[in-house]
Amino acid sequence: ASYECIFAGQAITGGKAVIEVYFFGFHIHQETHDLCEETSCPITVGNFVLSYNQVLPGFTPPGSYKLKMTLSGARIKQLTCISFDFKINFGASESSVSDSLSAHQVYI
Repeated sequence: ASYECIFAGQAITGGKAVIEVYFFGFHIHQETHDLCEETSCPITVGNFVLSYNQVLPGFTPPGSYKLKMTLSGARIKQLTCISFDFKINFGASESSVSDSLSAHQVYI
């Protein structure tokens, strides 16, 4: 799947971050956060950093997952979205997450 990135070209004073999780292509979880609680607002024009940590349940089935985060502004339906695939594997003594994460920078 491909996702379009829309750049506002102006400071962002509010909005939301929607996080969706898919397991083998099936939508299994969604949560919404206030964008200004995740990073400092207003977000000025240029690069900014958005850090997000997700705690997995005590038992998380092994398999292929996709995480998609969509950012929207107060008056803009979609600023951008970021998605990546990852796998959860069980080792001999503990579970491990392997992914292809790289640093994502969003330009407004």
